[in-house]
Amino acid sequence: MISEFIKQHKLSDAFKDIATQYYIPLAEEISSHHKSAQNTYFVGINGSQGSGKSTLSEFIKAYLTEAHSLNVVVMSLDDFYFSHAKRHSLAANIHPLLQTRGVPGTHNMEQAQTVLNALRQQLPATVPRFNKATDDPHPTANWTTISEPIDVVIFEGWCWGVHAQTAEQLKTPVNKLESEQDKEAVWRTYANTQLSLHYATLYSYMNKWVMLSAPSFEDVYAWRLEQEQKLIAASGSGNHSGLMNEQQILDFIQYYQRLTEHGLNTLPATCDHVFKLNSKRKIVEHIKKDVHE
Repeated sequence: MISEFIKQHKLSDAFKDIATQYYIPLAEEISSHHKSAQNTYFVGINGSQGSGKSTLSEFIKAYLTEAHSLNVVVMSLDDFYFSHAKRHSLAANIHPLLQTRGVPGTHNMEQAQTVLNALRQQLPATVPRFNKATDDPHPTANWTTISEPIDVVIFEGWCWGVHAQTAEQLKTPVNKLESEQDKEAVWRTYANTQLSLHYATLYSYMNKWVMLSAPSFEDVYAWRLEQEQKLIAASGSGNHSGLMNEQQILDFIQYYQRLTEHGLNTLPATCDHVFKLNSKRKIVEHIKKDVHE
């Protein structure tokens, strides 16, 4: 099963050791807790851009499906991004930086709550899909339709699980983007407020929290650049209008810096599993706490 997963996702053979040592025990724990709960079990996964949270999520799904015959759905916070047109409206009415997808306030969290509610009640649901190559949601015909009860829901996202900062923390810019384009802190304050109002309220759905912890924000640029190059390769000769070059990536990740660093500083204390990564994304430490048991 691991070999097939490696082949399907074009991973290196090193993933076999990671899966055996870390990911399979985690999946077995999730399976055990799902049986105890006797209801849909929700797992939240946090990780910075390019950290491997999508791979972890898909592996847990594949393993639980094959080893335990469970119905598993993976959802990404990224798939709930507002359309380009909706973000244009936010940019015009609140702050120009909201045109760019990324921070809290650029996702449709009302839609996310509707989906989570339906899955918890084991009702049919439709999960949106976002196309980063066009910077818009996929047509609704390409969304994921769920028609049968789900055993395990995996919800992953770069700021999923992160809580709002204090007003004092918002005062000082963390990078050039904030110091030059958000001098009055309107953009970051809006994002922070949205995080508190519409994201944190959904965290209670999660029964277990897992974090892939980057060594520092500096590593995120290299990971994100690699991720974009894969997107470009995957889209072939198609529409690349939403994809970015190296300089654009460097500018783009500044939108994510504040909350990524905030998450790196705060989430390890509240997650049940923290997988600490080095710059090569190798797990160098596993901290298990079972905070939410």
